[in-house]
Amino acid sequence: MSGILASQHLKAMIARGEIRAEPAVTPAQIQPASLDLRLGTKAWRVRASFLAGAGRSMQDRLQEFEMHQIDLTDGAVLEKGCVYVVPLAESLALPSGVAAMANAKSSIGRLDLLTRLITDGGTEFDRIPTGYTGPLYAEICPRSFSVLVRPGMRLNQIRFRDGSAQLDDTELAKLHLGTPLVDTEAVIENGLGFSVDLSAGADALVGFRAKPHTGVIDLDLLDHYDPAEYWEPVRTSNRRIILDPGAFYILVSREAVTIPPDYAAEMSPYLAMVGEFRVHYAGFFDPGFGYAEVGGSGSRGVLEVRCHEAPFVLEHGQIVGRLVFEKMAERPETLYGADIASNYQGQGLKLSKHFKAV
Repeated sequence: MSGILASQHLKAMIARGEIRAEPAVTPAQIQPASLDLRLGTKAWRVRASFLAGAGRSMQDRLQEFEMHQIDLTDGAVLEKGCVYVVPLAESLALPSGVAAMANAKSSIGRLDLLTRLITDGGTEFDRIPTGYTGPLYAEICPRSFSVLVRPGMRLNQIRFRDGSAQLDDTELAKLHLGTPLVDTEAVIENGLGFSVDLSAGADALVGFRAKPHTGVIDLDLLDHYDPAEYWEPVRTSNRRIILDPGAFYILVSREAVTIPPDYAAEMSPYLAMVGEFRVHYAGFFDPGFGYAEVGGSGSRGVLEVRCHEAPFVLEHGQIVGRLVFEKMAERPETLYGADIASNYQGQGLKLSKHFKAV
């Protein structure tokens, strides 16, 4: 049984004590191919982002970089441009052969809320080696909006892999022939190419750009905020836009994507030399995303784009990322979009669930 572990495997890991939590894991945390992680009761404001490093514990490193501690019990604001470390409610005792990877949840990425997983002895963000035993921490850096957080909030998620699961390009091409993964011609090279849609409709709208000076966003409030107070529309009449350095954009993929039930995918940057921008914070695509039998007819991928040092021209159809597909160890008990709260099944250009519909 090799591959990405499904929801039923996660339940078994919890029962065996390989996934531990205080308070106990709730059913709502268990997704088709991942587990949502919850914030604990305190946070550290730190001077800079850091990793524990080989042979070092996070507690030791926090003593080096701590500025002050924050009690989250009654809610606390994490300020834009600052870096925080929050112990999570969950911890791990992974068996040999099982590794893990983490990513921000979709709504968190769409808020430009950089959220990464850190472990004791870790030398990489969001990657946990086989056999790891110890606590988990979230590094949180609000980039565009200050946010109000409380214990138990779920900002990132973790996916577990037993052995090797990634499809090579030949396997991916064969899968696409049997079950079309995109509704356009498939560009397969080190994964499935993902391009940007700048073919504006009658209103010329192709995306949104975060405003620089806004109010706090309470992450518990859904369908609550007026998009106009936090975002400005991005429009084009010539199928291209110019990205401004330091700005954050919500765009959408040209392709409508389907993830078959026996597979999971993760979005990765395409190539560092493509341009002066980064695409995506939230990169997990669950089994059943866009799948016809659970209410999908292909779903667009929302692109979270941040421009770096130089202005950059982004054109319609330009490849900006790639989807890396992995086999599931077993089909999940429940698929994305079927009998669970799947906010983005059948989505197009869409802000996070905290905002009222545009």
